Amino acid sequence: MQFEVTEEYLEKISSAIKLNDIKSLEKQLKKLHPADIAGILNELDLVNGKKLFNFLEDKIAADSLIEMEEEKREHFLASLTSEQIADQIDHLPSDEAADVIGELPDHVQDEVLRHIEKDDAEQASDIVDLLKYEEGTAGALMEKELVRVNVNHTVWECVREMRRQAEKVENIYAIYVVDDNDKLVGHLSLKKLLTTSLRTKILEVLNPNIISVKTDTLSEEVANIIKKYDFVVLPVIDNLGRLVGRITVDDVVDVMSEEATEDAQKMGGMEALEESYMSTSYFQMIKKRSGWLVILFIGESFTATAMSFFENSISKAVVLALFVPLIISSGGNTGSQASSLVIRALALGEVSIKEWWRIASREIWVGLSLGIILGCIGFLRVAVWSAFVDVYGPHWVSVGITVGITLVSVVLWGNLMGSLFPLILKRMGWDPAVASAPFVATMVDVTGLIIYFSVAAIMLRGILL
Repeated sequence: MQFEVTEEYLEKISSAIKLNDIKSLEKQLKKLHPADIAGILNELDLVNGKKLFNFLEDKIAADSLIEMEEEKREHFLASLTSEQIADQIDHLPSDEAADVIGELPDHVQDEVLRHIEKDDAEQASDIVDLLKYEEGTAGALMEKELVRVNVNHTVWECVREMRRQAEKVENIYAIYVVDDNDKLVGHLSLKKLLTTSLRTKILEVLNPNIISVKTDTLSEEVANIIKKYDFVVLPVIDNLGRLVGRITVDDVVDVMSEEATEDAQKMGGMEALEESYMSTSYFQMIKKRSGWLVILFIGESFTATAMSFFENSISKAVVLALFVPLIISSGGNTGSQASSLVIRALALGEVSIKEWWRIASREIWVGLSLGIILGCIGFLRVAVWSAFVDVYGPHWVSVGITVGITLVSVVLWGNLMGSLFPLILKRMGWDPAVASAPFVATMVDVTGLIIYFSVAAIMLRGILL
C-alpha cells in the first residue's frame, strides 16, 4: 500500500520530535522508504525537519534529501553548514551528488567540494567532472560509478576486479569491457560471467554489440533509446569513445516526466514552469503566462481585421455571421488535434522531419475525411433547423451547402497546418511544443474566416450577395 502523509501522522511525528521520543520515531519511520520520509520532511517546518533529519541514519538521510521537493531542499540545504552537506553527499551516487551541489551558490559549492575532497578525492573529482556538462545532456544525467574490466583479462581477473569496484556501485546491471585506452569495446552479462570458466579470456565471451550514447546526447534522446530497447542501463562515452559513465532507467524517469510536463505546458500556450505549480511565485506565474497570451491576443485581433474586409458581405447576408464561431472553432480544434499528435510522435521518435511528405499526405486524407463528416453534419444542422424556424430564409439550401463546403475546406486546412507547423519548427531548431494548440487554433481562426467568406462569395453570388 502506498504511504500517505496525513495530518494525523504529521502530528504524531511532530509530537515525538518535540518530546525527543526516539522510540516513537523509530517505530514510525522504521519501514518507510526514503521517498516517504522525504514527503514528511516536505510537510514539516524547517526546525522540526532538521531535528528529524539529524535523527536518520546517514544513508537514509542522504536518500531522503535527494527525494525532497526542489524548493524545500534548497531551504533545507541553506540551513546546513558546508561540512554537514558534504557528509550527506558522501553517501550519494555521483550523479545525485552533482545535482545537489549544482543547486548551491558558487561559494558554498567550493566549500562543500573541499570537504568532500579531504575524505574522498575521487568522489570530488567525479562531481566536478559532472558539473561541467550542460544541463539536459547525457553527461549531466550519468553517474560515474560502474564496473569495467580490461578486454585482455581473464574471467577470474574480472571477478576480482568486479568485487573491488562493486563497493562503490549501488546496482550492477552489466560489466563493461574496455581496451587499454579505456575505449568501450563491449559488455559482459552477469549470467555469462557465472557460467564461464574462470580461465577464459574476456575477449572470447564479451558481447561486442553494445549501444551507447555520447556525453552531449540530449537527455530526451537518451530516454527514447532506453524506452525503445527496454534497457535498464546505458553506457556513456566521450568523443574519443572512452567509457565515462552510465545512465540507469531510474535516472531517466524524472527526465521523461519533466519533458512531458514541459511539453504539456507549452502546448497549453505558455512558457514551461521551472518549478512545481505551487512553488512558482505569483510574479513568475504572470511572467510565464502573459507573453503567449499577448501574442495570441494580437493574433486573434486579426480575426476582427479579416471580418472587416467582408463587412459588405455580412451586411447583405447577416445569416453568414451566425456560422462564424462554428466554422473557426472546427478548424482550430482539428488543427490542435493534428498538432498534438505530431508533437508527441516527434517526442517519441515515431516520426522525423524527413517524413514530412508522408505525414502531409496522410493528414490531407484524414483532414478531408473529417471535413466531410463535419460538413455533412453542418448541412444537416441547417436543413433540420430550417424545418422548424425561418432563420436561414428561403435560400437555406445554398446557405447549408456553403457551410458544408467551408467546413470541409477549413478542417482540411487546419489539419494540414496543425501537422506541418511542428515539423517546420523542428527543422528550424526550435522546440515543436511551442506549436501549441492555442497558437495553431489562432492561425486557423484568421485563415478560416478568409476561406469562409471566399466560399460564400462564390456560392451565394446573385442569391444573397
